[in-house]
Amino acid sequence: MHTMPGMGGIELLQRLSRSSHRLPAILITGNGDVPMAVQAMKAGALDFIEKPFNHSDLRASVERALEQSRDSDKSLAWRKMAANHIAALTPRQRQIMDLVLAGHPSKNIAADLGISQRTVETHRASIMKKTGAKSLPALARLALAADQHSFSADLPHQPRGE
Repeated sequence: MHTMPGMGGIELLQRLSRSSHRLPAILITGNGDVPMAVQAMKAGALDFIEKPFNHSDLRASVERALEQSRDSDKSLAWRKMAANHIAALTPRQRQIMDLVLAGHPSKNIAADLGISQRTVETHRASIMKKTGAKSLPALARLALAADQHSFSADLPHQPRGE
């Protein structure tokens, strides 16, 4: 396992986020999990890729990062679309999505909510279908983008250039 000397990728993202740098970042890791993907997205990663990775996936991620950095309107549209997908979830689906993204296994979610594991799996499948997410990291990206849209919608409007 190779790590960056001195600090990890999440710490680097957090430092960049606190500074004035707004570079698109893609976190590549050999030992990631869903909570780490969520943490990376919250720290500012545009994408989270696990090793070994497909080069076409990396290329697509880099292209998406370049496109979003060139066009903030597209980024806003992506966050709005993400918010609309998340808003389409039922309250129970949203609750299960939050627990899944926090790293809880379906068996534990079922026990905590007093429902069957099969019901949790059915909800998970519906969540993925309704949101169009193809993987848990993609769902994490979508949920974070939706949260960012909700946060920015609550802020007073700032004209561009000010």
